[in-house]
Amino acid sequence: MKFSNLFISRPIATILLTCGLMLLGIVAYFQLPIAPLPQVDLPTIQVTAKLSGASAEAMATSVATPLERAFASVQQVTSMTSSSSLGVTQITLQFDLSRNIDAAAQDVQTAINTASGKLPKDMTNPPTFKKVNPAEQTFLSIALTSKTRPLAELDTYADNYIAQQLSEVPGVGIIDFHGEQRPAVRVRIDPDKLATHGLTLEEIRSVINNSTVNIPKGTLYRKDQTITLDTTDQIMQADQYNDLIIAYKDGAPIRIKDVGSAINDVEDTTQAAWLQGQSTVIADVHKQPGFNVLAVTEAIKGKLPSIIEQIPKDVSVQIVGDRTQTIMSAIDEVQFTLIISILLVVAVIFVFLRNLTATLIPVITIPLSLIMTFGVMYLLGYSLNNLSIMGLSIAVSFVVDDAIVVMENIMRHIEQGRKPMQAAIEGASEVSFTILSMTLSLVAVFIPIIFMSGVIGLVFREFAITVAIAILASGIISLTITPMLCSLIIKSNEQQVHGKLYQKTEDLFNKALHFYRITLNCTLKHRTLTMLISIITLIATISLYYAIPKSFFPQQDTGLIMGVAEAAPDVSLSDMKEKMQVLGNIIQKDTDVDVVDYWIGPNPTLSQGRFMINLKPYSERPTNANQIMQRIQKETDKITGIKLFMQVRQDLQIGGKISKTQYQYTLQTPNTDDLNKWSKIILDVFKQLPELQDITSDQQSSAHRITLQIDRDMASRLGGSVQDIDNTLYDSFGQRQVATLFTQLDQYYVILELSPQWQMTPDTLNHLYVKSSTSTELVPLSLLGKFVSNLAPITINHQGLFPSVTISFNLKQGYALSDAVTSINNAVIKAGKPDTISGKFEGSAQEFQKSLSSQIWLILAAILTIYIILGMLYESTLLPIVVISTLPSAGLGALLALIFFNQSLSIMGIIGILMLMGIVKKNAIMMVDFALIAELVGKKPLEAIRQGCLLRFRPIIMTTLAALFAAIPLAISSGAGAELRQPLGITIVGGLIVSQLLTLYTTPIIYLWIRKLKKS
Repeated sequence: MKFSNLFISRPIATILLTCGLMLLGIVAYFQLPIAPLPQVDLPTIQVTAKLSGASAEAMATSVATPLERAFASVQQVTSMTSSSSLGVTQITLQFDLSRNIDAAAQDVQTAINTASGKLPKDMTNPPTFKKVNPAEQTFLSIALTSKTRPLAELDTYADNYIAQQLSEVPGVGIIDFHGEQRPAVRVRIDPDKLATHGLTLEEIRSVINNSTVNIPKGTLYRKDQTITLDTTDQIMQADQYNDLIIAYKDGAPIRIKDVGSAINDVEDTTQAAWLQGQSTVIADVHKQPGFNVLAVTEAIKGKLPSIIEQIPKDVSVQIVGDRTQTIMSAIDEVQFTLIISILLVVAVIFVFLRNLTATLIPVITIPLSLIMTFGVMYLLGYSLNNLSIMGLSIAVSFVVDDAIVVMENIMRHIEQGRKPMQAAIEGASEVSFTILSMTLSLVAVFIPIIFMSGVIGLVFREFAITVAIAILASGIISLTITPMLCSLIIKSNEQQVHGKLYQKTEDLFNKALHFYRITLNCTLKHRTLTMLISIITLIATISLYYAIPKSFFPQQDTGLIMGVAEAAPDVSLSDMKEKMQVLGNIIQKDTDVDVVDYWIGPNPTLSQGRFMINLKPYSERPTNANQIMQRIQKETDKITGIKLFMQVRQDLQIGGKISKTQYQYTLQTPNTDDLNKWSKIILDVFKQLPELQDITSDQQSSAHRITLQIDRDMASRLGGSVQDIDNTLYDSFGQRQVATLFTQLDQYYVILELSPQWQMTPDTLNHLYVKSSTSTELVPLSLLGKFVSNLAPITINHQGLFPSVTISFNLKQGYALSDAVTSINNAVIKAGKPDTISGKFEGSAQEFQKSLSSQIWLILAAILTIYIILGMLYESTLLPIVVISTLPSAGLGALLALIFFNQSLSIMGIIGILMLMGIVKKNAIMMVDFALIAELVGKKPLEAIRQGCLLRFRPIIMTTLAALFAAIPLAISSGAGAELRQPLGITIVGGLIVSQLLTLYTTPIIYLWIRKLKKS
């Protein structure tokens, strides 16, 4: 091939073109967004419907079911889950990865409109929805606290100042609130006073509703002017409601203040949040897809001071959670690893070449390839993240391999007496086919990854393409810039003067080559034994693959722990607040905890609270997140009446359903009784499994309930309608929104309820009355039926359209996810679960099962792709087998290394094995190519492969050691993100060591066998 000649003969043009491409790449590097992982868009929509005071059963039947039936007609919905609790239904719709989220949102809105006619008439607001991406998590949390101002005022500042102005920052997405305390007017009634005046709550509701309205009044059109009409139709302050007249009795007005009071308060008293034990309002900021999280964070921090100036000085605004610190720490660590890998590779090259000038030529390939890769990454919209930089760390050895092969061959020609220009032309031409074979077959390894489906495909596609770009760039550079530099820089053989160090190391290399010659000749005499070793290696590799524990994505230490605290289902609000603060104080005392914020509401139930535990930077704490979590767990378990479940938040979040612990197993059936029975049985079964811990369920069915069993005959006779009965209870205890207040900034509500002291005991029910339709008398509720105490669910969950229960769990130390999955499946079968109840893993565990079934096919696809490309290049169906025969030994070494270091085989390990396939096959390609050339000049296959092995021994050792030393920093890395780097590095180091020891001897034997097979 004469491709290199043009660049060798035109060095200035080549250098200028290279400089131009480098400049573009450098500019692109500084424009690349930074992220923990590649951008993953999981099309998900969350629908929320609220009906204050409605029970979980009422929300499930009257709200969730109509909406779910409407959503069932929306196209490409892969998962639909719902959770209905007191006053709230939340439905999560996950779509196929190919679904456009904007088009999906339009379909969801249409479905909501279709279902609106079937929803309760008392819903003051229609269901709302928001587009979410489970993979895009909160990256910044801002807390507002004050020792002097009420929380309702803090909420106003958070909503109208912080959220509104931060939303203008490019890249800022959804802003969620915790401890939200929206202002409201509460009208609180004393039922005894009301009954004394012969009035009912329904009459008060009607008066309030008719006393504050906001409707058009019209316009007067005079000849000379237009006049707009208005009225003072809105009552904005509580004092004005106190003076509202409900009715007249004996000519005297009865006002609201005569039967109760109106106060300026908050809309939802069941919500609360704390920061360091102080009440707060927290704003969680999410990022829009495609934006640089660091740039968005810096923009927010730059804008925040001007916002704070608009807020009173006695309101403290502080950033309490900043994910970019952990992200940058991990990126810095992996960039440092990249630099160390480059230095080690340079050192290896120098040790072999022992010449600074000669070392410079292959080394310059590294920055050129990387910088050009950055340019293409920018054009493709990729980011700098842990995976892409890790890939480039390993690619350092790839990109230098081609240049080493080219330069080493050119050096051989120079040592034979040729001039540098002639040596560059002949040497580059001689190995150009080898470079093409090595480059394309190496890229072939990543083709199956590029076309992987599912979440794993989305995560690793960018990684695979980035490494493939670097490999292609290095292949081009090695055939253009490398020979050009050799022709200009390397001196002719007679001009070179070698010192004592060179002579001593040369003697060492010659001794190594002599040892290899002797052992190779011995191997060639015992071909049957060598073939047997190859077969044993293959069998051992397959056996180890099925025996080694397997996991999904390595568990990261992100410096952020999520916690869910769960108390008794019927815990009081005051007790729940007290217990949350006790837990918060315990957590904050841990020496490795930086900041902890926690809240109750709007969780599924009042018995649940959530914690967000921000740990100190990785470099400032001696223990990892899992150890800290276990330490906190021991302390919080001492608190009675509440249980804290925790998990380390991961950068790769799969599934729209957030559970109390990390992994999920869901039971589903149309029969609620069967579901309740078997969910308890399976939960008990899980608790017996040694692989699991922190086992819990989202089923909560033991809350106390008081049911009024209506005597319909009595109600009809006394003139009390069922509608009036329900309305009276709703007015009393449902925080009923009876009017809306419209302001310039927002809308607020007037809420009707009984006075707090009347909401504390069931005896209050005996003090409630309804208006009789057959007389002027009030009818006590106690006469219209009887009150019965029973138990009821406080949360009802659906999967699809059917009731479901999700059991979640964490893994015990020392167990892999594959151990847990196998144990669970066997235990469920042994328990005798009926076929009418479906059971399946969700979230990460479900994705693990998918990836587990596709792993072997991914490896086989990579092997097949390599075979096809090599077969096309060699125009042979047999020679590619020689190259592929090197792969089992690499796999064996990788699996042995993982077992030795007590690591499971995760996705990162699989990626490492695939990268190994690309590295080790290069050795065989170099041997085979030179053997084929030797055969063309008349040598016998035996002598040809022996010569190919001996001539290529030094570049094979050099490229293998370069790859080995490039991977060592990953294998021994520590610090943030090490959980991702270590499995990849360990896999590659182990695979290279074992494959290097075996393939130097097995490859020539298999080559001879193939040549013999071809002749026969």
